[in-house]
Amino acid sequence: MSERRPLISGNWKMHHNHFEAIQAVQKLSYVLSANDYDAVDVSLHPPFTDLRSVQTVLESDEIPIALGAQHCHWEEKGAFTGEVSAGMLAKLNVSLVIVGHSERREVFGETDDNVNRKVKAVLANGMTPIMCCGETLDEREAGQARDKVERQVLEGLAGLKGDQVAGLVVAYEPIWAIGTGKTATPEDAQEMCATVRNAVRGSWGTEAADSVRIQYGGSVKPVNAPDLMRQSDIDGALVGGASLDPDEFARIIAYRLVG
Repeated sequence: MSERRPLISGNWKMHHNHFEAIQAVQKLSYVLSANDYDAVDVSLHPPFTDLRSVQTVLESDEIPIALGAQHCHWEEKGAFTGEVSAGMLAKLNVSLVIVGHSERREVFGETDDNVNRKVKAVLANGMTPIMCCGETLDEREAGQARDKVERQVLEGLAGLKGDQVAGLVVAYEPIWAIGTGKTATPEDAQEMCATVRNAVRGSWGTEAADSVRIQYGGSVKPVNAPDLMRQSDIDGALVGGASLDPDEFARIIAYRLVG
């Protein structure tokens, strides 16, 4: 196991209205223990419409779960209908922002340059980006997975200093495993997360590489979380569908108690 503190993040995507969100957070807090919070950092990333409600529950009940967002725009303000700035999120005490998720890249056409701008905006507003990277099935079968991920890391983090990279999170998510029920084997996931860490080492040095936290995402479940988290370069999980069920998500958070 890595000495880096694990981070388990729940990406709710476009699920849960704010009433459902409040109930989910409260139920999750009931099933998690002090031992869970002592061992693992936990973040929840609800839709924009839920953020204020979830913030209120976390703060009023003093629940030690970090509030996260799924996306932001890189500009501080402007004529960008439907977008939300990093500064707006910071005012809600959001601490982590997912940047460049494959669904944003594949469905909404976000480029590595867009991702890089967003990473910098998140950092400029005192929050931590969770920058996503990952390959398609065609790219993996063509032997292009490592080149694709290395490029996404280098271009997504371009222009950052070593200490900035050391403090952020990179999530490796093979696109073919997101929402499909397919999961990379622990060995495959480890190989690609090591690729991420080596890319950081090559451009920002050993200290940054040893400190940056790397999550695995892609159909993470209670049954596969322990084997994934045992890998030396996997420091956490970015969980999609399984995070919508508080009991299932809690079992992932408690992965260390299994096996």
